[in-house]
Amino acid sequence: MNMHLIARLSLSLLWITTSVASLFFAKDIGLEVLANGGITGFAADWMILLGSLVDAVIGIWLLLDWRMRACYLIQLIVVVTYTILLTVIDPSFWLHPFGPVTKNIPLLVMIYYLYRNSERLDDVTT
Repeated sequence: MNMHLIARLSLSLLWITTSVASLFFAKDIGLEVLANGGITGFAADWMILLGSLVDAVIGIWLLLDWRMRACYLIQLIVVVTYTILLTVIDPSFWLHPFGPVTKNIPLLVMIYYLYRNSERLDDVTT
């Protein structure tokens, strides 16, 4: 079983699902979180849309299996950015029982692991 492929596909599912949920099924939750940080109206709507687009692009990029080191690096940057923003807006999310921020720690570890090992995989396939 190719664990690298399984990890990559599971990340793709996460990013695409988050994109769709943020834009279509839980937009009100995202708007509420942003409002707690003083971001409302047009700016909040645009932030939800742009965040959803970024998530969708990353999810699709993972499916394409193209320039994966760059993809993993961008994921690391995006997850760290989202974590910092959510921490600034509402640090209580660190203690939330469903762990919306604490889950980012193992996610970052997995992405970094894939980033480090993708170089070896690229050498084998080229």
